Amino acid sequence: MSARAASRVPVPSRTRLDATMAFDAPASQVRQVSPARAEALRKRGVQTVRDLVCHFPRRYIDLSSVLPAAHARIGDACTVRGTVHEVRLKRPRLRMSLVEVSVVDDSGVLMITCFGQPWLADQLSAGMRVAVAGTVEFSYGFKRMTNPFIEVIDDEADALGGMIVPVHPATERITTAWMRRLVRNALDHVEGCLDPLPLSLRLRHGLMSRGAALRAIHFPSSMTEAARARRRLAYEELLLLQLELMTRDEGRLVDAACAHAVGGVRARSFVDALPFALTDEQRAACAQIDESMASPRPAHHMLLGDVGTGKTVVAGRSLASVADAGTQGALMAPTELLARQHAASLGPLFDQAGVIWGVLTGSTPADERALLLERVAAGVVDVLIGTHALLEPDVRFRSLTLAVIDEQQRFGVHQRAALVQKGACPDVLLLTATPIPRTLALALYGNMTLSYLRARPAGLQRRETRVLTRQTRGVAYDAARAALTRGERVYVVCPLVGAAAAEKRAERAGKGPRQGDAPDEEERAFPEVAIDSEDDLREVEVASAKREAAFLQQKVFCDHAVELVHGRMAAAAKQEAMERFRTGRTQVLVATTVIEVGVDVPEATVMIVEDADRFGLAQLHQLRGRVGRGGRESWAFLVSSSRSEAALARLAAMEGSDDGFELAAFDLSLRREGDILGNRQHGASVLRLVNVVRDAALIEAAHADARALVDADPQLQGPEARVLAREMRLAFAAAEREGEGR
Repeated sequence: MSARAASRVPVPSRTRLDATMAFDAPASQVRQVSPARAEALRKRGVQTVRDLVCHFPRRYIDLSSVLPAAHARIGDACTVRGTVHEVRLKRPRLRMSLVEVSVVDDSGVLMITCFGQPWLADQLSAGMRVAVAGTVEFSYGFKRMTNPFIEVIDDEADALGGMIVPVHPATERITTAWMRRLVRNALDHVEGCLDPLPLSLRLRHGLMSRGAALRAIHFPSSMTEAARARRRLAYEELLLLQLELMTRDEGRLVDAACAHAVGGVRARSFVDALPFALTDEQRAACAQIDESMASPRPAHHMLLGDVGTGKTVVAGRSLASVADAGTQGALMAPTELLARQHAASLGPLFDQAGVIWGVLTGSTPADERALLLERVAAGVVDVLIGTHALLEPDVRFRSLTLAVIDEQQRFGVHQRAALVQKGACPDVLLLTATPIPRTLALALYGNMTLSYLRARPAGLQRRETRVLTRQTRGVAYDAARAALTRGERVYVVCPLVGAAAAEKRAERAGKGPRQGDAPDEEERAFPEVAIDSEDDLREVEVASAKREAAFLQQKVFCDHAVELVHGRMAAAAKQEAMERFRTGRTQVLVATTVIEVGVDVPEATVMIVEDADRFGLAQLHQLRGRVGRGGRESWAFLVSSSRSEAALARLAAMEGSDDGFELAAFDLSLRREGDILGNRQHGASVLRLVNVVRDAALIEAAHADARALVDADPQLQGPEARVLAREMRLAFAAAEREGEGR
């Protein structure tokens, strides 16, 4: 404990209660939060005192270990403290700006170069004392930092000398210095608050009190104290999240779920109809799902499987078990392409097992749709496969007892809930091909039982992955031509559909996008690269699927049919294009990420991914999974012109591993958890301080503690549990407000 904390006088119990209730007061009650600042905070999602004290620093500047400019080593990250000598705004080219600042101390000069931040020329002036933190480089005869963090040192910081300066996320109208003052005032407002964590848990895990942790994470006396504070608050985040997940479905549990009689004749016939034997992992997953479905409580199970490990077969067997019970099941997929792929693969197996099934998508003809819905409502159809069309109000099941949602992370919380609500209390089986390590799965899905599929079926050859530059991509073309000669197929994947990045910038600078050419989800997933260095001033040319298809047909694969498929095409047109590729009438398919999941063409053995550095590892692994699905040797070529060390390291990881879970663990060490999933799952936004790689033990502990609390008190009605339940509700309300503010 710091000397400052030890000197505090205990607060009377009445005041402690007042301080605890003050968390939920408007932020405007905090000293120095004027109406204008309150509005600026609101736009950031900060509306209450709780939001303000939970507005955690994104980094710290340790002024107790400042290095003189002369002693700062090239290539090291450090902090230098000095005086601004000169500030110069330069414009090396049209619409590009940089600010150059010279900082001097008693030992020498450090040059600061800031790209794309012209306002710094107005905010900094000669004579100001500053602390700058960044990586030291050497160029043009001087030690330099590029785009470092710059903190103007005020009188308070000078007086405190060796303090650690927190760097809070700022707003357009509130600087980091002002944010620091407001957070300090908010902490004074809740000084002496009660701790919602039971004393037994704090003692078991050696945790600080909440009040001490909040003070220490914002204004630590040392980096060790900051780490202890983060651990305490991260545990609280995890425990509250686990409690929310585990109690979320308690309302559903009062209704009796269907206790399915698993292992019936249709389920056995489905397995017998398979042209291959189930793997050990598939059999284990089937047993785990059977156990959940046989329970009188509704199952909430997630099947996590790497690309090509056979999740669909496991789900199909579970759906056959529903038919054995005389009830109904639904399988919802995110795209029509995937839904029809499931129908093509599972339909014949269902036919042999005596399971009646149907397919419903947005393009189903009206007369066919009406007849199908009539059969579903009457209970004639055992299994209905479809897309979001399953969520339409006129889709009514006679007795839905199993809802299977494929690629579940591609659906919103309300969409998943809408399908579940089609039945009285159905079992839920979620499928995902996004490899999620156990710690992240526990953090996000702690209320579910989990099964993993890691091994690909025997007989599938390993894919070889190679990273190429644009200058060496001829290697990929040679391999593709050789594969085409053997009668195989080739994918070429591009990140954008239409105009390249430079053309899009020109459109926005002029009259905007052309009518009928609005960006779709695929394009919004790849924003323009921010300017971080002089290297990024060059125009970044992103491969266009349309242009690439024309180029390949005319210059590279002249003797073969090249076709284009992308997200803007009508569903029927996409389906027809994929069918031509599947049957071999088209040999080369140029595509966007529309082919990321569900496309199964065993003859496809080569994939070329253009601008591969613009994809995440999970997405690249999903794309790579489209080849190597038969018994033939396959290749994935990742083409990139990036010079970013981080981007190249990610691509190198793809070369070294074909294990999706191993790649996901590596990706998690580099990126936010939400980026791995492609979007932030419900509840994940409360995890502001948690890192699933670093905090694996903390996640396991919080999950076990929450499970014990819920098992002992399912409704969280006891004295200690009631306090935690209140904090849980408030934490999620705050997270939703912050999301709306952003």
